[in-house]
Amino acid sequence: MSDTHQKIIDAIVRKAEAVCPESLALIGVYGSFATGDTYAKSDLDLLILIHDEKGRVLADGFVLDDTGIGYDIYCTTWESLEADAACSHAHIAKLMDALLVYVKDPGAVSRLEALREKAREILASDARFAKAQAHMTEAKRWFAECFLTDSLSQIRLYSGAVVEELFDALMLFHGRYFRKGVKRTFAELAELPLSFDPEELIMAVIRAGTVEEIRQVLTVLLKTVQACLVMPGEREEPSSENLSGTYEEMFSNWRSKMEAAAENGDLFSSFMNMVSAQFMLEDVAASVRIRKPDMMASFDPVDLPGNAAVYDDMLRQYREEYRKAGITPKHYADVDAFLDAYGKEN
Repeated sequence: MSDTHQKIIDAIVRKAEAVCPESLALIGVYGSFATGDTYAKSDLDLLILIHDEKGRVLADGFVLDDTGIGYDIYCTTWESLEADAACSHAHIAKLMDALLVYVKDPGAVSRLEALREKAREILASDARFAKAQAHMTEAKRWFAECFLTDSLSQIRLYSGAVVEELFDALMLFHGRYFRKGVKRTFAELAELPLSFDPEELIMAVIRAGTVEEIRQVLTVLLKTVQACLVMPGEREEPSSENLSGTYEEMFSNWRSKMEAAAENGDLFSSFMNMVSAQFMLEDVAASVRIRKPDMMASFDPVDLPGNAAVYDDMLRQYREEYRKAGITPKHYADVDAFLDAYGKEN
């Protein structure tokens, strides 16, 4: 560490002792000085961990004219580190890799290590897949924004947001986080077991010169990443525990509505009822190994009775899944028959 950087750290400690002696917990160094990836203009990335709001007086931002280097000295709260430990993003090097250079509160060290261990456990568990999927969802949201404006500057901005979300998704999916700076991003991604070259696709987005070209290459990038993020996990075999009641629910929720839509020429209802039912099928099939009918492939905007028939065919196929699981759909001749059976159920 240079004399300049040591002087800055010493100044922070002196100020803390003078104006907020109980606020400063510890100081750590992360970023290029922790990884050894420094260059002539490297700034100083500090973890200045504070116990309370009084400690924020230690924060500052300035530029040294003799070196031309800018410094952004900000304070980090325990709440901020706890959020990092939840691995909601892949930029957690401050939490994970900071090298401690000053400790005021020894108890803070063990508390910091506990947060690091929490993050390590999440990155090593299946919980990371949900974290990755959340970023994939955000990437799709920004992707949609690229089709809602014709401004080249805005699309470039939104495409950058897509790329950032995909970075997080890829790293978290593989249980990793970014340890180095932006200039090493592709090197860190290259360490992942990917079936494509992320640098090639991302640079194609950056080099794209027109609105349409950005949209085209961004579509390829998003589809490629999504194909790589197949969430693992065995689906359960159909059983009374995971399927019972789902057939009856789909019959109750939408079958009569499909018939009514056909009788009334209500195209909107016909479409939305099929969409709702299809989403329920998708949800069941995500965790149970069933044959999933694709009703939307057969949807016909000019044949509403045909759509009702498609729905009935879906129910027929779903009854077969019930049969395989040893479940009998609950059909009663009338309400008295239902009441008789209902009263005997435990």
